[in-house]
Formats: sequence, C-alpha cells, structure tokens
Amino acid sequence: MSTTYSAQDSHQLAGTRWRLDPSGSSAGFRVPNFWGLSSDKGRFQRLDGRLEVDENQQWRIELTIDAASLDTGSRRRDRHLRSADFFDVEHHPEVRFRSSSVSDHGAGQLHVEGDLEAAGGRARLQVELLVEHAGDRLDLDAAATVDQRRLGMTYSPLRMVRTPTALSVHARLQPERERIR
Repeated sequence: MSTTYSAQDSHQLAGTRWRLDPSGSSAGFRVPNFWGLSSDKGRFQRLDGRLEVDENQQWRIELTIDAASLDTGSRRRDRHLRSADFFDVEHHPEVRFRSSSVSDHGAGQLHVEGDLEAAGGRARLQVELLVEHAGDRLDLDAAATVDQRRLGMTYSPLRMVRTPTALSVHARLQPERERIR
C-alpha cells in the first residue's frame, strides 16, 4: 500500500540515501513538431539516480540518463536524435539532472530546482515532484518543460520542431543500507 509523502515521512527520511531501481523507473519526453500539429514521444531505456535526505531534511536529487538509450519507436529518428543535431551522444553520452533546492509544498508535492545538462548545454529547470512512500520504497513522479534550444538543440528544418519539450520521470527508489553521517 502506498501513501502520499507527509511531514512525518520527512523526519523518518532524514539521514537516508536512496538508489533508483531501473526496473521500476522510466524517463520520457514529448516534443511538438509539424508546427505544433503533432508531437514526437520517446523514452530512455537506461537511467540511474539517487536521492539523499540529510539530517537537516535537505534533499539532494541526481538523475543520470544514458542518452544513447533513447527510443522513439523509429530507428531512423533515433539515429538522428543521437546525432550532433540533437543529443550528440558521441561527445555527450549522458543527460544529467542535479537539484539545487527542494521545497515541500505539502500533500506529497515538492518543488525542485536544478540544472539539466544534455548535448553539451545546460538549462535551469523547475520540476514539480509528487512523492509516495510505499513501505520500503519511494515513488517519485516528476514533470517539467525545457526549451531544448537552451541545450544547443536548435535543428528545426522549416521551423517544424517547436518548444517546449515536456519531460517526465517516474523513479522508484530503494533505500541504501548505510545512513548518511
């Protein structure tokens, strides 16, 4: 049984580390194209991450995605997205997110700010995060948007590719055995 994260959980989580369970986690994107008349969707097959809650209940979130693991259901499109026009996986094999601040808005909702690094660029993100505490695991659902041009992804023949790109992450986290000191 899962319950929405609460202030009581915050005290219980203090001093803990959590590791992403790839088998129960996913990361995806949706980008408008054809002048906004349709959109392309994709997901990443390989990701890793961690969450730390220090003794002062300050959260630190990190997510690392293997950029080459993207899958849109079209091999041709995937090859193009991996190219220098977009993710440039040869030179930038990872997409990374690191939080810089996390604030609790109550009822299991957190507001997270941090930096997204991809394709050699960096963009500041504001992420809305829903937290559920389910026994010995945490489930996090995150949503954000990013103007992919800020990451250097400017390829758009005839200006068909639009902004912003919608990002979504579901992260299932398992506790690490050792507490933070």
